Amino acid sequence: MSSTRKNAAYNVAYRMFSVLLPLVTAPYLSRTVGTEGVGLYSLAWSVSYIFCLIGMLGLNDYGVRAIAKVRDEPEKLNRTFSAIWQMQLLVAGVTLLLWFGYVFLAAGEERIIALHLTWMSVSCLCNFDWCLMGLDQFKPIALRNTFVKIAAAVCVFLLVRRKEDLWIYAAAWSLSTLAGCLSCAVTLRGRVSFRPVPFRESLRHIGPCAVLFISVMAVNIYRTMNKVMVSTIAGVAENGLYENAEKIIYCLSGFISAIGTVMMPKVSHMVKMGEKERIRRHIDRSMNLVLCMVSAMAFGVAAVADRFAPLFYGGDFAYSGALMAPLGFTLIMIGFANVIRTQVVLPQGRDTVFVKSVCCGAVVNLAANALLIPGLKSMGAVIGTLLAEMTVPVVQYIILRKDRELEYPKYLKYTGVYAVIGMIMLLAVKGIGLLLPEVSWISLGVQTAAGMAVYAVLTLGYWKISGTVQVSDLLSRS
Repeated sequence: MSSTRKNAAYNVAYRMFSVLLPLVTAPYLSRTVGTEGVGLYSLAWSVSYIFCLIGMLGLNDYGVRAIAKVRDEPEKLNRTFSAIWQMQLLVAGVTLLLWFGYVFLAAGEERIIALHLTWMSVSCLCNFDWCLMGLDQFKPIALRNTFVKIAAAVCVFLLVRRKEDLWIYAAAWSLSTLAGCLSCAVTLRGRVSFRPVPFRESLRHIGPCAVLFISVMAVNIYRTMNKVMVSTIAGVAENGLYENAEKIIYCLSGFISAIGTVMMPKVSHMVKMGEKERIRRHIDRSMNLVLCMVSAMAFGVAAVADRFAPLFYGGDFAYSGALMAPLGFTLIMIGFANVIRTQVVLPQGRDTVFVKSVCCGAVVNLAANALLIPGLKSMGAVIGTLLAEMTVPVVQYIILRKDRELEYPKYLKYTGVYAVIGMIMLLAVKGIGLLLPEVSWISLGVQTAAGMAVYAVLTLGYWKISGTVQVSDLLSRS
């Protein structure tokens, strides 16, 4: 098996685990702490996550690219790693001090929860995922983080028994983040060496990191700030409904990230080698694969959300299903934009394209939220998110439409074909639902299995007729 296939296998498996684990703990938490508890934790976690983004300063994109370009040159690799880590220590250290200022001076009723999330900010000092991914080392990230997350989940089920135990939930996941980072740091031994470099050399990385940070922050403004705005304007209970709807979509988007995360260092290396035809071929195959995946997810969620939400989260969260159905269609826009970002924009160092597209999306989202949340509450945030996610690929197209390696008419054809297949699947699932009016896990399982079968048969038929390349070709070593 090629290294790329192994990396894809590890990363997709880890993403699947990351999808399933929150889906195991979420129903338990929802029933234990209720809508207000879920909303309160969501607010504290959202603010903590923003501070973590500041602490990492875009390294999850910039660091991967920088390491991938020098991974075959040991001396340059050690020097690049050392300079970037020194910068990381500075930025993350200052951010940690600011986080304590927020916890003790600005936090409201979420203060205790926020305090126990402090370990997330501490983990930014020793988060070396960017280096491991740049070196094409996905196995340690997947295995070690899987182990610590299982341990955290066990602690949740054993120790969180009532609403007052919410701080334990926060501490468990926060400490698991730090433990995962520390365990992955051990893996770097023998692969890179830290050698102190002049601090001015470290400061050179702040500029390009800051450019990417603007993009990362903008993306998370219209994801994380949705929850803050819903909590502030409509109340924490309403945010609890939105949180559980968004959680499912966020988990599913992890599959998209898995493909992009594996392909970005590979394409960055191709860019350095000047392999333009291979890059064009990889973009085309990635777009085909990703659009197939996200269309299945989006239409699948829309087909079963109304039954899934009350069964999974409990009757108090039935409205989460109404939010989940339209929110699922953001996956199509996210998938489209992710391929362009990870295989064109970032590998080629065209960071300003990324910045412009996501900043436009953030502006659209904030404006839509301000207008819609007061009247529509959490549904207003869903509409704002749809508009924002649609804006990103549109702006990318406006800027990149003349690039020869991008075949937008073909990508739009893929989108249309998989949307038609997805709609047929949705209608089939809804039709089966009419024959099985009782809402139960059995009927939901029958609907899901039937939908998967319909989508798979139609997709394989399309691939056969159109002569579409095998998905395995995308991950082969050539």
